[in-house]
This record gives sequence, C-alpha cells and structure tokens, in this order.
Amino acid sequence: MRLQSRSGDELRWPVFPLLGLTQDFPMRLEEFVDDGHLVVRAELPGIDPDKDIHVVVDEGLLTITGERRSETKQDEKGKHFSEMQYGSFSRTLPLPDGASEKDVTATYRDGILEVRLALAKPAPPKAAATIPIKH
Repeated sequence: MRLQSRSGDELRWPVFPLLGLTQDFPMRLEEFVDDGHLVVRAELPGIDPDKDIHVVVDEGLLTITGERRSETKQDEKGKHFSEMQYGSFSRTLPLPDGASEKDVTATYRDGILEVRLALAKPAPPKAAATIPIKH
C-alpha cells in the first residue's frame, strides 16, 4: 500500500513507535539540501550496514529498512537488564520533485547512514513575452 499526502509531512514522523503501537524503534532523521543534492541522514548506531540496512528508491519514495539484532548476555547471577530497543525498523520519505532516482549514494560512518540524491537544476526563468492584441 502506498501512502499519499499532499505535503508528505505525515510520512516523516514515526508516530506509531512513539505511541507504543509497534515494537519498532523510531529512526531519527535529518534532511537538507547540499550542493544540488538532497541529503537524508539517519541515526543508526550499532548496526551492521552490510547485513542489516537496506535503502530503496522507487516511485518517488525513499525507504530505509533494517534490523537491530539483540545480543543477550547474562552476568554470573543470571540477571540481565537492557533498555536497548531491538527489532526491525522502516521509514519512508516522499522525495521532492526533481530528485533523481538514478544518482543515489549511501554511506555509513560512525553510526550515521547518509543517503544523497541528485536534484535537477531548476530551469532558468523565461523572459516575459509581450502578446500582440489582434483587432
């Protein structure tokens, strides 16, 4: 099912995880334009990017999915406490007009996934044209 929105803002907020309606953890994002590219950065510490992160651009949407795997260790008394969130996660962002689905790169460094998409250069404004009036 494809979610549609006029502004796309509803897709940018991880509402369900914050409301506790899923076990997924919210993925923190930032989005900005840099040197003719749309840049989306996702905070994903402690995740193996080769095994556990997938980036897909399709039909004007950028989707980042993955999984944070649990490694449970017990101390000598058999007790374990953790506030870490594990499981699968997914975020989908609508891409702005002019974003190229062909020139996409993704890098992962220091727990940050960065996805860069080329933006089309805006067409130069056309000169005003004077229209003759026929009588």
